[in-house]
Amino acid sequence: MGIVNVTPDSFSDGGHFYTPNTAIDHALRLEDEGADILDIGGESTRPYSQPVSADDELRRVVPVIEAIARRVSIPISIDTSKSEVAHAAIGLGVEIINDVTGFEHDPAMLDVARDSQAGICAMHMQGTPQTMQDNPMYAEVVSEIYAYLAARDLSLLAAGISPDRICLDPGIGFGKTHEHNLQLVQSSAKFLGLRRPILIGHSRKGFIGKLIGSKDVDRVAGTLGVTLALARCRIQIVRVHDVAATRHALTTFQASGGLA
Repeated sequence: MGIVNVTPDSFSDGGHFYTPNTAIDHALRLEDEGADILDIGGESTRPYSQPVSADDELRRVVPVIEAIARRVSIPISIDTSKSEVAHAAIGLGVEIINDVTGFEHDPAMLDVARDSQAGICAMHMQGTPQTMQDNPMYAEVVSEIYAYLAARDLSLLAAGISPDRICLDPGIGFGKTHEHNLQLVQSSAKFLGLRRPILIGHSRKGFIGKLIGSKDVDRVAGTLGVTLALARCRIQIVRVHDVAATRHALTTFQASGGLA
């Protein structure tokens, strides 16, 4: 899943693809580099980011979706927690809703998902982007998030979402310490027990800099290291900024027996 942040303030590439033309070019480039899904987002959810209105979010993403929907052959995902944005995006050809609030923020979001027959990805987050990194605490992070995702899966099924349309995400970096994130990556294979595709969004995140020993280090190589560990665990979807590097790493990893 290639990331297209149409935002001025995302944690890694905020502002780089903020104008429609730069975002469109970036999305088309990610497809050329080997992305299987494009994830378009118009609101930053980095720690301490400020929420934006649905109108602002639509103003950012609609021109991009309109331009790329007729030019790409891969599915497009909308990264939003607002039903109004999801509904408009689906009307323009988006096929997946990626909601960092686990479809709990906006009560109408489940209706949009059910009525549109869109694929959905429900993520775990402790708190909100404005509070999630203040003091994240768990008694046992892996089992607690597993239980949360299992419960959300049941809720989604009860709301009329068919199981083959559900993807689950433990939410790396969303209300977790660096140690929590590392535990989740190390235990990622356990989440396959949920019997749904698992998405991991680890790309360029702070725990990678922590592992390397510098918050200012380029995190692309570190991201690739985590990606290969996730591939070894048979995680189905990785959400990344650097699609070409990821594709090359996965191709050579598999050819070298890494997935044997």
